[in-house]
Amino acid sequence: MKDATALAAQGSPHGTTVVAERQSAGMGRHGHSWHSEDKGGLYLSIILRIPGIGPFVTLALGLAVQEALQEVAGVSADLRWPNDVMLNERKVAGILVQAVDDALIAGIGINVNQQHFPTDLGEVATSVYLETGQTFHLETVLQRVIVLSLHHCKLPRPDILRKFEECSSYARGKAVEVEGILGVTMGLDKDGFLLMKTAWGMKTVTAGGVRPAK
Repeated sequence: MKDATALAAQGSPHGTTVVAERQSAGMGRHGHSWHSEDKGGLYLSIILRIPGIGPFVTLALGLAVQEALQEVAGVSADLRWPNDVMLNERKVAGILVQAVDDALIAGIGINVNQQHFPTDLGEVATSVYLETGQTFHLETVLQRVIVLSLHHCKLPRPDILRKFEECSSYARGKAVEVEGILGVTMGLDKDGFLLMKTAWGMKTVTAGGVRPAK
């Protein structure tokens, strides 16, 4: 994302995209690292200049990646609020958005053709190849992700919320745990935050890792 950040600061236009087949310092939310196998995944940063999109951009990008994987690979991915794309309850893609002056940098990492992961990631991460047994042309995936990302980010906020709830098993009626608190998800509020019903009442989740309740 550093290159895209520099380009945004220099005034590069909306839709400018920086692409890599491998990252040497991949980054996720809350400072977590992102595993990157040589030529196995797709890693891109898109400069977005869309007034008013705010936190909804992460939800919109998740929808875009989900749709792209369905189109290109025929897989039905799930969305785990706010920024994870899942296949069979394992993470196949992640999204990280950062603000730079009057732009947003949308970082997207997708595990496409990886054939293995480190032992500590094997139970939580997967790739399109591991789920389908097929390899896919990264350029094809890239093209659809960019087109769909720019499209979904222009949708009205109510449409993004509605589509996310429709396309995510985590958004409503899912027993989850967030930072040690157990509850059942009750949809998204008007600001795109996750609502959760707990033993102590309703809770609005504004950040934190959402995981299935054990």
